[in-house]
Amino acid sequence: MLRILITLLLLAMSVLAKPTPATNCDLSSATLVLPSNQTVLVEPQGPPSFIAVAFGVQNYTCNATSLTYSNIGAVGELFDISCLYGKDEFSSIQDHLYNAWNETPANITIQDLISVVGDKPQVLGQHYYVPDPKPTAGGPAISPKWDFTSDSERGKPDAFVIAASVGTLPAPNSTDNINWVQLKNIEGELADSVYRVDTKGGQPPTSCTAGAPLLSVKYAAKYCESRIRAVQAFADHLLFF
Repeated sequence: MLRILITLLLLAMSVLAKPTPATNCDLSSATLVLPSNQTVLVEPQGPPSFIAVAFGVQNYTCNATSLTYSNIGAVGELFDISCLYGKDEFSSIQDHLYNAWNETPANITIQDLISVVGDKPQVLGQHYYVPDPKPTAGGPAISPKWDFTSDSERGKPDAFVIAASVGTLPAPNSTDNINWVQLKNIEGELADSVYRVDTKGGQPPTSCTAGAPLLSVKYAAKYCESRIRAVQAFADHLLFF
């Protein structure tokens, strides 16, 4: 069974292993599709320069007072799927990755899987949380970061964005899937705004026991990062996950 599950995930990742340099793909017609019956999330301006998918874990701790889980960050890997836009695989890539990833044993990491894919996927960068660089009274202590400095933008120290939420929308099947989110830049030059959409998984149980250990819940999603300011070293618009 273990071998079958790993094989399924590797098959899903094999789509990412195909050479997909964004510069060889026409993304001029690419758009971020948001639900029409909402006004919480506002569509970005212009097409993206990159499209990527990511998967990883959402991390939670148990609130001893409310006995519910509180999010304390996430860790994920971003993969370029620019050349999948407009193809059948694009709309469901996060579903296939999540389904296989969710069934993979906990001791198997994303890095383990990348290392055994024969033609390595195009890694754009990493997603994780850092201390809020501009803390405010009553505000969050940590902020999400998208970091390309070790991979696709190696050598460019400002190729990251730390962002703050400006809008949150329940995902379809929000019991299992984490919210769609729009965020704004608070530091970095990678993007002005960030969107998390097409989420799969990531939700914790509805209750917990005081003293419960840290909980990591697997998830996948697409992210859209849009840069509106004048282009310098980085892309205009970035669509991730």
